[in-house]
Amino acid sequence: MFKDIRSLGKESFIYGFSTIAARFLNFLLLPFYTHYLSPADYGIGAAVFSYIAFFNILYHYGMDQAYMRYFDEKERSFPAAFAGVFWVSLAFTLVLALNASRAAVLAGIGAVNARLVVYAAGILFVDALSAVPFAGLRMEHKALSYSLIRVLSIVINMALNILFIARLGFGLEGIFMANAVSSLFALAAVLYPCRRALSLKTEKEEFKKLLVFALPLVPAGLGSMAVQVIDRPLLLKLADSSAVGIYQANYRLGIFMMLVVGMFDAAWRPFFIERAQKENAREIFARVLTYFVFGGAWLALAVSFFIGDLAKFAVFSKPIIHQAYWGGLSIVPVILWGYFFNGIYINFLAPVIITKNTKAIMNAATWGAGINIIANLALIPEFGITGAAWATFIAYFVMAAELYGAGRKIYAVPYEFRRISAVLAVSLLFSLPLFWPGALQGGAWTLYRFSALAAYPCIFILCGFLFDDEKAALREYLGLAKPPTP
Repeated sequence: MFKDIRSLGKESFIYGFSTIAARFLNFLLLPFYTHYLSPADYGIGAAVFSYIAFFNILYHYGMDQAYMRYFDEKERSFPAAFAGVFWVSLAFTLVLALNASRAAVLAGIGAVNARLVVYAAGILFVDALSAVPFAGLRMEHKALSYSLIRVLSIVINMALNILFIARLGFGLEGIFMANAVSSLFALAAVLYPCRRALSLKTEKEEFKKLLVFALPLVPAGLGSMAVQVIDRPLLLKLADSSAVGIYQANYRLGIFMMLVVGMFDAAWRPFFIERAQKENAREIFARVLTYFVFGGAWLALAVSFFIGDLAKFAVFSKPIIHQAYWGGLSIVPVILWGYFFNGIYINFLAPVIITKNTKAIMNAATWGAGINIIANLALIPEFGITGAAWATFIAYFVMAAELYGAGRKIYAVPYEFRRISAVLAVSLLFSLPLFWPGALQGGAWTLYRFSALAAYPCIFILCGFLFDDEKAALREYLGLAKPPTP
């Protein structure tokens, strides 16, 4: 069991490194934006990119996944998938670009920002065209090429953001110009190796086969994406662009948990599929969830305790995050725990995917999206950005609960809920000072934070939390294993 779990940890790092590197590089733009853009401008940009993320599902409508499914027939499936994405995304782009002012008003950013809609339509079109070729790189196990293109695209995006905003003074539009250029680079790089296979003609029968597989994926994708991004447009409607900017900046400070969950997700799916037929597979899956909860809860505590210090830390006499955005720091712990429950949801994917009951995923995503919208509408008018953060947390919690309920009926896994409950109870206890700002101050608050983080693992080790096999494995890992009896 421990050999399998160690393998999962290693794979999580290997598979997730490129994605994490790209996301971290992108995250480095956050301090830059907070110093060069007002909360209002940053909020408008965040809202537009939320729409881009949502419409991206519609633009390629599962064709990249369909191509992966029929990759063994790539001579026919690649041209059909690429052409299908090209014509549909071109139609969407023309509609958006020709109705930019109306779309801007409907989106809540005002007709004065219609140019941003045109930029968004172009970015969506270019990104959609690269979806199928990127899927091909994954299926051909060209991880280095895939990662290199992604990372270089982010580096180009960062450099152009600095040039367009800090040097040339393009302001908010500079973000979209930089994204457009970096997306064009990624498209050119990913299309070049498969240039001879490109075609805009579609074999009807081949396209229909791909479409039958692809379309059922769209509702689940829209639901999952709605949970991730719908709060920004709703916050823009129910509050104002400054609130969205402050919310977006602090939401992105949850990246520390998001990165861990993303790395885990990258390795978890192949891990449980490959081990599904093992005799002790269910026990392994249960133990993985326990360890994820144990490590994830500690990380959520650590980041919650010190995120304020990090945001206010001065570099060259300037804080990392501009003080205009500090008012939203209180939502970071909520966002961290929301990502934490998203990680639990990912754990619960194993039973439904192993049994091919993907309808359960669509149901969970639909429930999450619906709850998220309702919670945002109910909480934002009363609690502002705090309400939006709690709406996201509730949505992820509901999705995890829904998927667990579906999974246990078809593939029961003996999850260790007693130990998981103990971890969550201790985490909640240690988190209490976060809910009463000012209860501990100065040196007392610093001492408490370090003491709580150090005491967290000790409590479980000393209070009978570990099973005998875990104690033996821990002693062996620390070099404390007893020598064999002669």
